[in-house]
Amino acid sequence: MIGLLGNLSQDLLPGRPPHVGGGPYHGARALQRLRVPARIVARCARADRDRLLPPLVRLGTPVRYVEGASTAAFSISYDGDRRTMSVDALGDIWRPQDVPDLRSRWIHIAPLSRVEWPVETLAALARRYRVSYDGQGLVRPAHTGPLVLDDDFDRDLLRHIWVLKLADEEAAVVGDIAALGVREVLVTHGSRGSTVYCGSRKEFVPAHRVDRDPTGAGDAFMAAYIVARNAGFSPVGAARRATAVVASLLRG
Repeated sequence: MIGLLGNLSQDLLPGRPPHVGGGPYHGARALQRLRVPARIVARCARADRDRLLPPLVRLGTPVRYVEGASTAAFSISYDGDRRTMSVDALGDIWRPQDVPDLRSRWIHIAPLSRVEWPVETLAALARRYRVSYDGQGLVRPAHTGPLVLDDDFDRDLLRHIWVLKLADEEAAVVGDIAALGVREVLVTHGSRGSTVYCGSRKEFVPAHRVDRDPTGAGDAFMAAYIVARNAGFSPVGAARRATAVVASLLRG
């Protein structure tokens, strides 16, 4: 079994009503296709629970709700693979006591900003699980307004991460991948595919472009990736498997 943890968000895209977002929701879309044992731990403000939680629950993976005080919110637009975002509101900070016990070997943490998962929380989780982590939690500062990435993150965080996922723009901010000291790093290139860094090995995994809304594709990719790693796939094999799952989701 694998675990998927993070804050839900309210996403606003041009021409569409507000929609549930965040790593738990988009990762659950991949889990629905894969039909494997998993648990989701999701958080949002109590006032938004009845609006944001049901779409996640309907995807079929068991969900544990953690009550929060605030709900993250984003305005998002795309020009091809290029995404422009504005942060409208920030989500809650997770402390070790906020995370229920999960009978998992792997967990994926999907932060929406840098402050959501402090070092002490990741350290506590890393003592029990192999932790996969979305690089948004390294480079997204915790303030509202147009999203501007920076590298002002605590490097001690990296000691507790088994797998790190970075989008191209996040990798450019973080810098030398080899210097991070993380066992497995995945750099996603949008519709072009991804590059897997594992030890001294670096391998590109291609993808075929699918002309659909790509919101949440990275979250779905990582959910599928850790499912494959938990099943015994190599890092490159898991990335290939995750690429196929995301393509299937986008074709819908």
